[in-house]
Order: sequence, then C-alpha cells, then structure tokens
Amino acid sequence: MINTRNLRVIMGALVLLSVTSYLVFPSRTFAEFEAKVPTHTANINHTGADDTDNDQKKPGSWGSDKSSAAKHGSKENENSLSGDIGVDTQTGNGGKVTSAGQMEEHKLLSRPASMNPSADKGCQKTDYVVMIDAGSTGSRVHVYAFDTCVSPPALMREEFKMLKPGLSSFDTDTVGAAKSLDPLLKFALETVPKDKQSCTPVAVKATAGLRLLGKTKSDAILKEVRLHLEEHYPFAVVEGDGVSIMDGSEEGVFAWITTNYLLGNIGGAEKTETAAVFDLGGGSTQIVFEPQMGDLGKMAEGDHVYNFIFGDRQFTLYQFSHLGYGLMQGRNKINLLVVESALKDGQKLTKLTAKFKTENAKAEHTINNPCMPPGVVASDVVCELAEDEFYVVNFKGPLEAAGAQCRYLAEKVLNLDTECTTKPCSFNGVYQPSLSKAFHQNSEMWVFSYFYDRTNPLGFPKSFTMEELKDLTKYVCAGETMWQDILLGDSVKALQGEPHWCLDLSFITAMLHTGYNIPLHRELRTAKTIANNELGWCLGASLPLLDPMKGGWKCRVKKVSPEAEF
Repeated sequence: MINTRNLRVIMGALVLLSVTSYLVFPSRTFAEFEAKVPTHTANINHTGADDTDNDQKKPGSWGSDKSSAAKHGSKENENSLSGDIGVDTQTGNGGKVTSAGQMEEHKLLSRPASMNPSADKGCQKTDYVVMIDAGSTGSRVHVYAFDTCVSPPALMREEFKMLKPGLSSFDTDTVGAAKSLDPLLKFALETVPKDKQSCTPVAVKATAGLRLLGKTKSDAILKEVRLHLEEHYPFAVVEGDGVSIMDGSEEGVFAWITTNYLLGNIGGAEKTETAAVFDLGGGSTQIVFEPQMGDLGKMAEGDHVYNFIFGDRQFTLYQFSHLGYGLMQGRNKINLLVVESALKDGQKLTKLTAKFKTENAKAEHTINNPCMPPGVVASDVVCELAEDEFYVVNFKGPLEAAGAQCRYLAEKVLNLDTECTTKPCSFNGVYQPSLSKAFHQNSEMWVFSYFYDRTNPLGFPKSFTMEELKDLTKYVCAGETMWQDILLGDSVKALQGEPHWCLDLSFITAMLHTGYNIPLHRELRTAKTIANNELGWCLGASLPLLDPMKGGWKCRVKKVSPEAEF
C-alpha cells in the first residue's frame, strides 16, 4: 500500500513530466496525435474508472494490482465478467478489451475495418445461417446475419440461445430428442425474417457427447432430428452431413477459423500471423495451430495435417481432437482412479450394473479424494468403471490440502508414458509439433469454452501465463480459508457451489502445461466472445453454408406442416 508521502512524490513527478512534455513537443505534434485517435477512444479511456474499484479489492485478489493484468501492463476492463474482447476497428487489433458501452458500439461489427472487404456498389443483401450445436451437456442455436455484398462475407450480427440437456441424454427416446430442439428453432424463426426463412440453411452438428453414445443410438437420434426439421420448419436443411456428428478435426479447425476470422487474421489481403486455438468441451478437447517448422523440417504426415484455402490464402494446420479428454470425461477419469484405489484398499462400495440404476441414486459410502479441498464434499457422484459397473459415492476432501496429489492424478489420466512413435508428442502418444519451437512466440494462444468457464467466475484476468494458472489452481485446492484471503465474495460463492473446481483446474493445468507442453512463461488469452460474437466452431462451420452449391442445400419450396410443437 502506498503511503501519503510517497503518493505526493509520485504525483509531483507526474506533474513535472507533463509540463516537460508540453514544452518539449510542439503543438503540431499534439494536433496530429489527436487526429489519429479513434473516435471511440474516450469510451475506452473511461474504463479507467474501474481502476478505482480495483484499488478497493482485497490484497492478493485477481483484480488487484498484484494480478496478471498489472504484471502485463494496463488492460482496460480486463476483469470484466462479460467475457467480450472488442476488436479495434482502426488497427485490426483484437486484443483490446472494451467497456460495456464499447461492446454496444461493436455489436454489429464483424471484423476489423482494416480487412477492407471489396463491396459491390449499390448492393444491399443480408443472408442468414442457422447452426445448432448439439453438445454433450446441452444444445444451442446460433443465428448469423451476413452482409454478402462484400467479399469475403462480413458478419453483421449473431444471436444465440441455449438449453439443457443435450441430445445424448435422451438415449433411445429419439422423438423426445428431436422435439427438445423446438425452443431453439422457435428462437430462430423469431430472428430470421419470414421472407428469408425458406432460403436460410439450417444444420445440426453434434459433438463428442453424442459420439460417445454409440453409432446405433446416435444415428437414430439424428435421423429423427432431420425428419423433424424437414416436416415442421421452413428452413433449408443442409443435405449430406448437415445433420450429423461432426468429425473432431472439423470441430477444431472451424473453431480456429472462427477465432482468426474475428481477430482479423484471415480473410484479408494482408498476410498476418495466426492465433493458436485450444477448445475444451465436455467430451473432447481440440488443439489447432499453424506450425512454422523452419529448420525443424516438414511436419509429419497424417490425419493431423489439415490443408484448406480461406480467401486468397493457403493454410496448413496441425489439428487434433482428443476424444475422451473433455472436462466432464477428464473429471470422470480422475474420480475413477480414486474409486479404483479405494476398491484396491478393500473399501466396500455398492456396485450398480446399469446406468439407469444410478438415476436419483443416493451414495451409501464416502471416499477421501485429494482433488476435493479441505472441508469440501461432492455428494452422489456417479462413477462408471465399465458398461456394467457403476458406483455412486460421496467424495470428501482431506484434512489438509493435497493439491500435489490431485495434480499427480490429473497427469496420470493423460497417459504421458504411452509410447511416442512419431516425436514429439503431446499426451496419450499423439504426435504434435512443439509449441515452443514451431509456433511464433509473439503469436497469440486462445483458450475457450470450459477453459474460460473455470477461470472467469473467479475474477481471473483474460490474459494470463501458465505460471499464474498454476498458482490459481493451488489457491483453489487449498480450501475456503485461502479463498477468503485472496478472492472476492462472488468468487467464493462460485467455489462453494461447485465441489469439483479444484479437480477441474488441476486437469486443465495438467493438460495445457504437461499435455500440450505450453511453457510456464507463455501468455494465454481467453474470452467467451470477440466483438460480441461467440467463440467456438459454429461461426467457422457456418461460413461455407453461405454458398448453396458448396454448402449442399437448396431453397425450400415445399410447404411444411403448421403443427410444429414448440
């Protein structure tokens, strides 16, 4: 804390510096500088009001001057819980965090103006795409509006709505699964103008959750979903793989396209460095980046190589989707290690032989779990050892924090000792070019989805290093006494409401650092949206659908049944 005497000295120095600057620089320089300032700079500077609030926060809290934001310089509104990163339309820099007012200003912006899309003079045309993301824990609809008078098409706005549970939770109830999407489709009908609906493509892309259900059950659900769309809604259902389980490689690549499109790294005439993308869903995780091999030679051949053209540029990406390593799957793997250890130690647990028997089941046994902080209990946790072996247990934390033990379990499920046939490898024996050697040190790394959801509610900065993420994990695993010392009230409440937070962060940290081999000093960025547009694979998958020929759809002429049930 700065004392009064030191504060007076600092203020005096600042005044002297201001006067000196005014005398040294001619007035013409100030006029030129003022002319170059974007018109919205005043709004951005206004976020300095947040600095006053930060000064009042608890010492050591993520929002204080000891946080990552302070270490890496001033980042306006860095701790805003909105999760939006604004794109500076003057410079094309996607790293500027805007105030609430600035987010409104950017609401209809697609990307930086520096990309200069070529416009067809006199053209006024807006086309829509409806994309449904059928995830492992829920489904959401994204409705995109594009200005297709420019090349490449510019995203004008995005609307989205989500619901739970996901399609996979319906198991064999295919009709129920299809009808569960009705609230989302009603939202799409309300968003897309009526005269545009018959020429608006709709696609449903399921991810790891449905994939894990098995081919027979998932195919039956998707067939019913397609039938429901064609019979009850006016949208043009994309043919072929329009209603399907998305390949893991596509999921990652589309997320990469979304991120770099919104940042202004692709789609323009200028060749710029691209960002790496790490996505963490419930059932799988993806990594996608553009390796710069240089003296390292050529990237190893295989399915991980993804070549494509966007705009006028050819890209060669490394991509891999680690099925079974999403957050919920990772959580289950770690909990299984704890259950297996208890069984080996002779602890008697009640075995259930079918998944349906776990519904509403109450735990009869409690097991110590090092991934639960001291004093924390996770009740009625379902653990699946095999298709016919389930356990419902309570997990409780040890008397003293055991973060190191939890980290050991998190690293163990990554199967780091699996043989690496083509070096270098990440985890589970999977080939991956080194991020420290084959990726520009100045290029950005973006992490989102559950990576964001497990850091943002704790007031963690949206720009941080792996070292700082490790520290956060250590503090969360230490228990409520530590929470009260370093976190603010809302963050403490969030931790109190989710007993698996320590486990989740341990898994995330192990995956990023030990699994993907991201160095401790490397800075990461996270957000939920950029320029008010949702991050993830949906936008990247929607862009190709703007061309009916390439997208695989035709405008609808057949009348649909008016008996759609909402």
